Amino acid sequence: MSQHPDAALIRRGYDAFGKGDMDTLGSLMTADVIHHVPGSNPLSGHHKGREAVLGLYRRLAEETNGTMAVDLHSVMVDGRGHAISVHTFRGDRGDHGLEIQQGLFFTIVGGKISDIDECTQDIDEADAFWS
Repeated sequence: MSQHPDAALIRRGYDAFGKGDMDTLGSLMTADVIHHVPGSNPLSGHHKGREAVLGLYRRLAEETNGTMAVDLHSVMVDGRGHAISVHTFRGDRGDHGLEIQQGLFFTIVGGKISDIDECTQDIDEADAFWS
């Protein structure tokens, strides 16, 4: 079974994210990309622009002291510029750990990621971890 180009794009992004390869990850995004993070914690909100989004990802790694890992389960596409990924996030902050299912809804324009809406299994648990 062949892989749709949008699914391949998202998988390349996850691969780069897992390796900490921000140059490759940034090349997969539009300059004006926005990542929307749910909840009421210091990372919540709308991270606008490639550098702000990459800064968010760097901060995730810093806040978890390098313990963060994301295990991709699936990528689904609609063939019209949208993709959904489902993954498990794992990380530790101090003496607190988090293992939680998450999903990302991507908008893809011109072969690049332009918008990322993040969803999480338990917003309260995520807020407690990141606060």
